[in-house]
Amino acid sequence: MNNNFRPALVLFALLSALTGLIYPMAVTGAAKALFPSQAAGSLIVQGGNTVGSKLIGQNFSDPKHFWGRPSATAPQPYNASASGGSNLGPLNPALVDAVKARVEALRAADPGNTAPVPVDLVTASASGLDPDISPAAARYQAARVARVRGMSVDQVNALVTSHTQAPLWGLLGEARVNVLALNLALDGSGPMR
Repeated sequence: MNNNFRPALVLFALLSALTGLIYPMAVTGAAKALFPSQAAGSLIVQGGNTVGSKLIGQNFSDPKHFWGRPSATAPQPYNASASGGSNLGPLNPALVDAVKARVEALRAADPGNTAPVPVDLVTASASGLDPDISPAAARYQAARVARVRGMSVDQVNALVTSHTQAPLWGLLGEARVNVLALNLALDGSGPMR
């Protein structure tokens, strides 16, 4: 047994150093060299201040801004350290009630809008952190945002169109709009009462 103990201990130490130190440091170094923005968290910096990340949603509730998908994280919305969905099934009464309440809140914020509410405005993503909404969800909110800001719906829809990202390589995923980037662009343009 003593003959096997020393080689096993040496192999354990070598593999621990290789997989626990050398490999992670090499991957992190390569990521920082090849993809510096992504390796730093895809942060959005404006005027020297970090205002958020392209990868994590933010809780916008002011009618002058576009609203993102609901977050299922706790104790506060879009808590990156508590990523996860609600785990409520489609027939769960709690989910049905939550969706109804979200639809009512959207209708109350824009009573003249009779269009169907896009599903991504009333259901959380699997991570609870989704920073994007569908172009349909953005266009659903355009009239409210335009009215509150004193802009035309065409101006707001033009911003939505310019911030719509196509599926990756034209194949993977869906078209999407990053809510933080859209709201930052919105804050930098047009009149606001």
